[in-house]
Amino acid sequence: MRRPLAVLIALLLGLTALAGCARTVDGEPVPVGAAGQSGSSDIDTDQFDKLLLECDVLPDAMIADVVAGGGFAERSFSGAICRWLVSGATDVVSVTFNWFEWGNVNLEKETAKKLGFQTENIKVASQSAFTQRSPDRPGVCGVTARAPSRGIFTWFVEPRSAPQGDPCAAPIKLMELLLQGGQ
Repeated sequence: MRRPLAVLIALLLGLTALAGCARTVDGEPVPVGAAGQSGSSDIDTDQFDKLLLECDVLPDAMIADVVAGGGFAERSFSGAICRWLVSGATDVVSVTFNWFEWGNVNLEKETAKKLGFQTENIKVASQSAFTQRSPDRPGVCGVTARAPSRGIFTWFVEPRSAPQGDPCAAPIKLMELLLQGGQ
Protein backbone atom coordinates (compact mmCIF):
# COMPACT_ATOMS: atom_id res chain seq x y z
CA MET A 1 0.00 0.00 0.00
CA ARG A 2 2.87 2.39 0.78
CA ARG A 3 4.56 1.86 -2.57
CA PRO A 4 1.53 2.78 -4.75
CA LEU A 5 0.95 5.81 -2.54
CA ALA A 6 4.58 6.94 -2.96
CA VAL A 7 4.34 6.48 -6.74
CA LEU A 8 1.09 8.47 -6.83
CA ILE A 9 2.61 11.32 -4.80
CA ALA A 10 5.72 11.40 -7.03
CA LEU A 11 3.52 11.44 -10.14
CA LEU A 12 1.40 14.30 -8.79
CA LEU A 13 4.50 16.30 -7.85
CA GLY A 14 5.95 15.76 -11.32
CA LEU A 15 2.73 16.84 -13.04
CA THR A 16 2.50 19.91 -10.79
CA ALA A 17 6.06 20.89 -11.68
CA LEU A 18 5.39 20.45 -15.40
CA ALA A 19 2.17 22.44 -15.21
CA GLY A 20 4.03 25.27 -13.50
CA CYS A 21 6.55 25.39 -16.35
CA ALA A 22 4.02 25.33 -19.17
CA ARG A 23 2.86 28.84 -19.91
CA THR A 24 2.61 31.24 -22.80
CA VAL A 25 4.42 34.56 -22.73
CA ASP A 26 3.24 37.45 -24.84
CA GLY A 27 5.70 39.48 -26.89
CA GLU A 28 8.37 39.02 -29.47
CA PRO A 29 11.65 37.15 -28.79
CA VAL A 30 14.86 39.20 -28.81
CA PRO A 31 18.51 38.21 -28.25
CA VAL A 32 19.79 38.28 -24.70
CA GLY A 33 20.73 41.83 -23.72
CA ALA A 34 18.81 43.40 -26.59
CA ALA A 35 15.60 44.19 -24.68
CA GLY A 36 14.94 47.90 -24.51
CA GLN A 37 17.41 48.69 -27.31
CA SER A 38 16.45 49.89 -30.70
CA GLY A 39 18.13 48.49 -33.77
CA SER A 40 21.48 46.83 -33.11
CA SER A 41 22.15 44.53 -30.16
CA ASP A 42 25.83 45.55 -30.11
CA ILE A 43 27.26 46.35 -26.69
CA ASP A 44 29.46 49.38 -26.15
CA THR A 45 32.57 47.69 -24.73
CA ASP A 46 34.37 51.04 -24.30
CA GLN A 47 32.66 51.40 -20.95
CA PHE A 48 34.46 48.29 -19.62
CA ASP A 49 38.05 49.16 -18.81
CA LYS A 50 40.49 46.35 -19.70
CA LEU A 51 37.72 44.02 -20.91
CA LEU A 52 40.05 42.17 -23.28
CA LEU A 53 43.17 42.37 -21.12
CA GLU A 54 43.45 38.60 -20.81
CA CYS A 55 43.66 38.36 -24.59
CA ASP A 56 46.84 40.46 -24.51
CA VAL A 57 48.86 37.93 -22.49
CA LEU A 58 50.97 37.22 -25.59
CA PRO A 59 51.28 39.36 -28.73
CA ASP A 60 49.29 38.13 -31.73
CA ALA A 61 52.49 37.90 -33.82
CA MET A 62 54.10 35.64 -31.20
CA ILE A 63 51.09 33.33 -31.23
CA ALA A 64 51.26 33.17 -35.04
CA ASP A 65 55.01 32.36 -34.90
CA VAL A 66 54.51 29.56 -32.38
CA VAL A 67 51.54 27.81 -34.00
CA ALA A 68 52.18 28.41 -37.70
CA GLY A 69 55.79 29.56 -38.05
CA GLY A 70 54.57 33.07 -38.84
CA GLY A 71 51.62 34.38 -40.71
CA PHE A 72 48.73 36.43 -39.43
CA ALA A 73 46.65 35.96 -36.25
CA GLU A 74 43.12 37.36 -36.28
CA ARG A 75 41.72 37.72 -32.76
CA SER A 76 38.17 37.38 -31.50
CA PHE A 77 36.67 37.26 -28.03
CA SER A 78 33.78 35.17 -26.75
CA GLY A 79 32.94 35.69 -23.09
CA ALA A 80 35.87 34.49 -21.01
CA ILE A 81 37.57 32.87 -23.99
CA CYS A 82 40.08 34.48 -26.35
CA ARG A 83 40.35 33.02 -29.85
CA TRP A 84 42.71 33.47 -32.75
CA LEU A 85 42.50 32.19 -36.28
CA VAL A 86 46.09 31.95 -37.46
CA SER A 87 46.73 31.84 -41.19
CA GLY A 88 50.20 30.44 -41.76
CA ALA A 89 52.11 29.59 -44.90
CA THR A 90 50.74 26.04 -45.08
CA ASP A 91 47.83 25.82 -42.66
CA VAL A 92 45.08 27.61 -40.80
CA VAL A 93 45.14 27.00 -37.05
CA SER A 94 42.51 27.73 -34.41
CA VAL A 95 43.94 28.85 -31.08
CA THR A 96 41.93 29.26 -27.89
CA PHE A 97 43.06 30.70 -24.57
CA ASN A 98 41.15 30.97 -21.33
CA TRP A 99 42.02 32.21 -17.89
CA PHE A 100 39.51 31.13 -15.32
CA GLU A 101 40.47 33.16 -12.28
CA TRP A 102 38.65 30.82 -9.91
CA GLY A 103 39.54 27.62 -11.77
CA ASN A 104 41.17 24.55 -10.27
CA VAL A 105 43.64 22.32 -12.13
CA ASN A 106 42.29 19.10 -10.60
CA LEU A 107 38.70 20.00 -11.49
CA GLU A 108 39.73 20.89 -15.05
CA LYS A 109 41.53 17.57 -15.40
CA GLU A 110 38.51 15.63 -14.09
CA THR A 111 36.27 17.53 -16.50
CA ALA A 112 38.59 16.82 -19.45
CA LYS A 113 38.51 13.11 -18.63
CA LYS A 114 34.69 13.14 -18.35
CA LEU A 115 34.58 14.74 -21.80
CA GLY A 116 36.67 11.88 -23.21
CA PHE A 117 40.07 13.58 -23.37
CA GLN A 118 43.22 11.66 -22.58
CA THR A 119 45.37 13.57 -20.10
CA GLU A 120 49.06 13.46 -19.28
CA ASN A 121 50.85 15.25 -16.44
CA ILE A 122 53.72 17.48 -17.58
CA LYS A 123 55.85 20.36 -16.29
CA VAL A 124 55.89 23.69 -18.10
CA ALA A 125 58.30 26.38 -16.89
CA SER A 126 58.65 24.47 -13.58
CA GLN A 127 54.85 24.53 -13.15
CA SER A 128 52.67 21.41 -12.91
CA ALA A 129 50.40 21.14 -15.92
CA PHE A 130 48.62 18.57 -18.04
CA THR A 131 47.90 17.97 -21.70
CA GLN A 132 44.50 16.97 -22.99
CA ARG A 133 44.01 15.14 -26.26
CA SER A 134 40.93 13.80 -27.96
CA PRO A 135 41.21 10.32 -29.50
CA ASP A 136 38.66 11.46 -32.11
CA ARG A 137 40.71 14.52 -33.12
CA PRO A 138 44.41 13.59 -32.90
CA GLY A 139 45.60 16.98 -34.15
CA VAL A 140 44.03 18.85 -31.24
CA CYS A 141 45.92 19.45 -28.01
CA GLY A 142 45.25 21.57 -24.97
CA VAL A 143 47.53 22.41 -22.06
CA THR A 144 46.27 23.57 -18.66
CA ALA A 145 48.40 24.95 -15.83
CA ARG A 146 47.83 26.82 -12.59
CA ALA A 147 48.03 30.57 -13.09
CA PRO A 148 50.71 32.17 -10.90
CA SER A 149 48.29 34.68 -9.38
CA ARG A 150 45.19 32.50 -9.10
CA GLY A 151 43.05 30.20 -11.21
CA ILE A 152 44.12 28.34 -14.33
CA PHE A 153 45.36 29.04 -17.84
CA THR A 154 44.47 26.80 -20.79
CA TRP A 155 45.73 26.93 -24.38
CA PHE A 156 44.08 24.80 -27.08
CA VAL A 157 45.53 24.50 -30.58
CA GLU A 158 43.70 22.87 -33.50
CA PRO A 159 45.17 22.85 -37.00
CA ARG A 160 42.68 22.55 -39.86
CA SER A 161 44.85 19.93 -41.56
CA ALA A 162 46.96 17.11 -40.14
CA PRO A 163 49.55 18.58 -37.77
CA GLN A 164 53.24 18.26 -38.48
CA GLY A 165 55.00 16.60 -35.53
CA ASP A 166 53.75 16.70 -31.95
CA PRO A 167 50.34 18.43 -31.74
CA CYS A 168 51.07 19.42 -28.12
CA ALA A 169 54.30 21.28 -28.98
CA ALA A 170 52.54 24.57 -29.83
CA PRO A 171 50.23 24.79 -26.78
CA ILE A 172 53.12 23.76 -24.50
CA LYS A 173 55.28 26.52 -26.01
CA LEU A 174 52.48 29.08 -25.64
CA MET A 175 52.04 28.08 -22.00
CA GLU A 176 55.79 28.30 -21.43
CA LEU A 177 55.92 31.80 -22.91
CA LEU A 178 52.94 32.88 -20.85
CA LEU A 179 54.31 31.50 -17.57
CA GLN A 180 57.67 33.16 -18.27
CA GLY A 181 56.02 36.52 -18.84
CA GLY A 182 55.94 36.46 -22.64
CA GLN A 183 59.73 36.22 -22.97
